[in-house]
Amino acid sequence: MEPQNAAIALSSRAKQHLALSSPRRAGGHEAWSAAYREQGQGVPLLLLHGFLGDGGCWQPLMAQLEHQFHCIALDLLGFGESAKPQMRYDIATEVAFVRAVVVALDLAPCYILGHSFGGWVAAAYALAYPEAVKGLVLAAAAGIRDDSFCGRYDHLRPLLWRSPLVDGLLSLATPLATLLGQRPTLKQLRWFRRELMAQPAARSFLMDRLRPEDAVDTVEAEIHRLRVPTVVVIGERDDTIPRWHAQTYAQEIPGAHLVILPNADHALPQNHAGQLANLTLELAANCSNSSHQG
Repeated sequence: MEPQNAAIALSSRAKQHLALSSPRRAGGHEAWSAAYREQGQGVPLLLLHGFLGDGGCWQPLMAQLEHQFHCIALDLLGFGESAKPQMRYDIATEVAFVRAVVVALDLAPCYILGHSFGGWVAAAYALAYPEAVKGLVLAAAAGIRDDSFCGRYDHLRPLLWRSPLVDGLLSLATPLATLLGQRPTLKQLRWFRRELMAQPAARSFLMDRLRPEDAVDTVEAEIHRLRVPTVVVIGERDDTIPRWHAQTYAQEIPGAHLVILPNADHALPQNHAGQLANLTLELAANCSNSSHQG
């Protein structure tokens, strides 16, 4: 039997917070808080957001699924309003955090919908706890090793530096960027910098994975072991996650179904909530029919 984590729910109009004992692999000496949004009734559906995001991205989808699912939109460890310990983050730590939340809220077995980075965590969680997952929707999921990613963002590496000099230079660049018509680009860089400084998990993943050999916890070599009903979704115009990553998930997970959304970009939760909701409902219906036939 897995020990139960002590959990205290503190109600909040927008979010709720759980106080959890930190997983043993991270030391277990501090209390971690897990922030989440909760909506609806029915079978539990755990929603895991993407990189530099939080659970708020799922609000349009939760509004469409609240009559069929008990939706839990979690802020992953190091993101949003969840705890932000200063540590080296990895997927195993995120999986341990998700497990602590699932146990505390008594969500297992549940469906999981993960987007981008959250899809990577969802796949790794299903590998670690297959009996706790009823079905997976992997939306533009990261987690497939791709050495071409290394070096792609080298020019942005100074944004990771913890130095006020970087912020000063970005401020000084405003007049020049305006003159050259690059003010939107500079605004995006400044946003990216703020998010990296505010979300230690994002900064850690970028800082610690600058070389191909650092990709030690991708899941492409393990997902063939999954026997969880899975839908893999990718946007036709996704310029963040290459289509072949989604195809790898679909080919390696037995019985997985690949859906390519026409004219869709990477922002699936924000811009294509209706389509994700329909795919989630279809997955749940298929799972229900299979269990009745069995």
